[in-house]
Amino acid sequence: MKLKQLTMTIAALCVAGSAGIATAAPAAPKLGMVYDAGGKFDKSFNQSAFEGLQRFSKETGIKVLEVQANSDTQAEQVMRGLARKKVDLIAAIGFSQTQAVQKVAKEFPNVRFVLIDSIAQGNNINSVMFKEQEGSYLVGVAAAMASKSKKLGFVGGMDIPLIRAFACGYAQGAKAQYPKSEIVQNMVGTTAAAWNDPAKGGELARAQFDRGVDVVFAVAGGSGMGTLQM
Repeated sequence: MKLKQLTMTIAALCVAGSAGIATAAPAAPKLGMVYDAGGKFDKSFNQSAFEGLQRFSKETGIKVLEVQANSDTQAEQVMRGLARKKVDLIAAIGFSQTQAVQKVAKEFPNVRFVLIDSIAQGNNINSVMFKEQEGSYLVGVAAAMASKSKKLGFVGGMDIPLIRAFACGYAQGAKAQYPKSEIVQNMVGTTAAAWNDPAKGGELARAQFDRGVDVVFAVAGGSGMGTLQM
């Protein structure tokens, strides 16, 4: 929900920024959105951005150019492609696009870049971060309340500090509700492929259920869909 609202806010600010004091109606801004390898139908982070974008377009009538980047190299290519089309703002969804934003923003100083979930430096870059551990803390509280075995599972996607922050908040919330809660944690993998492996996500969830876990929290992009099929 936060990401949907953020997408709306970013686009709305761009619209406001394009307005001037001249009597002629200002031209609508040209906007671009770059999804990471998960794609806009990942039922996760990218899809939240996509749904926010749909709402913005419906309410304003402004169309947004959308592309997907399946690798760091491709991210640079698609961002350059959007910049050459003279868009006013490019929103990059996900930390995996950090280096691409950093590099391409220098090449196109007149284009604004918004990087979601990571930090990049540049006069024309705005970085947006979240306190993911706080939301996960509440999930942990709810999980401990719902669990009968008091054994809770966590399935993360790529093993990175961001996902470990989710896991940490989840564990702390669970133990705040029930101090003797047992948390079983697993990560799908260590590369970007970990976001798109529902079979592995399902295997990890099944193994946790076999250990007595009765509530699983998945933060794994498309891989998380596998945990719902158990």
